[in-house]
Amino acid sequence: VQLVESGGGLVQSGESLRLSCAASGVSLDDYAIGWFRQAPGKVREAVSCSSYGDGTTYLDDSVRGRFTIYRDNPKNTVFLQLNNVQPEDTGVYYCAARSGGVCWVTTTLYDYWGQGTRVTVSS
Repeated sequence: VQLVESGGGLVQSGESLRLSCAASGVSLDDYAIGWFRQAPGKVREAVSCSSYGDGTTYLDDSVRGRFTIYRDNPKNTVFLQLNNVQPEDTGVYYCAARSGGVCWVTTTLYDYWGQGTRVTVSS
């Protein structure tokens, strides 16, 4: 099983990015997919999650209204759309897959992780 994130980069405040999490070796239809962010010197925290089955999504309060998570099932990919990014959104973004389909914000409950993609937002 491999998860590969892409789409990170250096952007200015107010701009947009779309992060991708592409899976191989597993169908993401069977997994909840979470996006986590690790800012410099801080712990990894949950930003968003897409559950499997009922289609519910989770967005942290800090990103609600600006970020959107959605799946492209034929491409076996989950996207995180980042709009109106702010300097506090800076960090390495990781996607993770959790079997069972239910979203959790706890990192230890996820089975597979990608290598991360870095987002840097300048003011």
